[in-house]
Amino acid sequence: MAERYDREDFQSALEVLNEGGLILYPTDTVWGIGCDASNAEAVSKLLHLKGRAVGKPLIVLVDQVGKIPQYVGDMPALAWDLTELSEKPLTIVYDGAKNVAPGVAGPDGSVGIRVTRELFSQTLCQRFRKPIVSSSANISGKPTPRSFYEIDAAIVNGVDYVVKYRQEETSFYTASGVMRLGQHGEIQIIRE
Repeated sequence: MAERYDREDFQSALEVLNEGGLILYPTDTVWGIGCDASNAEAVSKLLHLKGRAVGKPLIVLVDQVGKIPQYVGDMPALAWDLTELSEKPLTIVYDGAKNVAPGVAGPDGSVGIRVTRELFSQTLCQRFRKPIVSSSANISGKPTPRSFYEIDAAIVNGVDYVVKYRQEETSFYTASGVMRLGQHGEIQIIRE
């Protein structure tokens, strides 16, 4: 894995996010299509590009566990430990989404949030100061690409900026584990 990303590459991605655009970027799991999770127009563009039905929730990234309460009504205490102690990327679905655009939360008002520990996406979240959507870089219903070279040309051409960092990697990445955490600490494993 590349140890450091290019500053201009990073700045370009940040500018596109600030302008309400879509980026194609590496995350702690698979390559993602990203946008400002609080910008309804950007979220709508992302859903359109993927051909994804409205009402299917999206995952958002934040850079630290302490930011999660800004986006959920009630964060169970167990979430802190699960997030901090998980050895692999873990997305937790919370009830009571707030401060995210329509289209991010599910029909039941839930939202999936992951704290990223990957250098580029974590720093992007820090500098952007808002949650970033992280939807796998595929057309809805098609297989999730495990590396940059498996991404469909329609996705690459449909975003406003393609991050250069980690494009050359040949390692395959996988999606995060997903669990739903109820307000009283009930756990439902959605994807291991």
